[in-house]
Amino acid sequence: MSLIQAALKRTIDVSAATIGLICLSPVIVIAIILARRDTGSSGLFRQRRIGRGGEPFTVLKIRTMRAITGTTITSGKDARITPLGAQLRRWKIDELPQLWNVLKGEMSLVGPRPDVPGYADRLTGDDRVILKLRPGITGPATLKYREEEALLATQADPQAYNDEVIWPDKVTINRRYYLNYRLRDDFRYIWRTLTGY
Repeated sequence: MSLIQAALKRTIDVSAATIGLICLSPVIVIAIILARRDTGSSGLFRQRRIGRGGEPFTVLKIRTMRAITGTTITSGKDARITPLGAQLRRWKIDELPQLWNVLKGEMSLVGPRPDVPGYADRLTGDDRVILKLRPGITGPATLKYREEEALLATQADPQAYNDEVIWPDKVTINRRYYLNYRLRDDFRYIWRTLTGY
């Protein structure tokens, strides 16, 4: 990714995040209120994730689960997901507060999903180029594994399957995204995310 490409990508991120937050703020506020009633906790979920350069930041999401204990891996059968939370996840409404992360420069519209601490440390060699990217709300790996929770629900050991199969594949996909970056691909990934294609 060249400096010009990076600057243009950031300009589009700021513009889209600003417009998105203005237009979707009523939806976000209502979802937060409903999530608070549904989960019995704060409707806005904050979690530490690893961003560009390996720096930690706090990602924002609408809360869709009851109190989290133990694993950070979520499968489709996870009893912690509330009925409302399942619908918020299905329509990706839970991701909307991340537009604020995009506006702040912690995330991008398109890029690798931000991992919880512990995964970025495993990146070695050429794979560490991924850390040059801002994490994204969507991206090629996200789209390939859009049914990740359902896939994990079929595994005897979801954590092991994630760590040994899914995560390494995502690393490969995200490295390829960086090395072969084209702005038109970002628009394609956003379109596919919005349309479910």
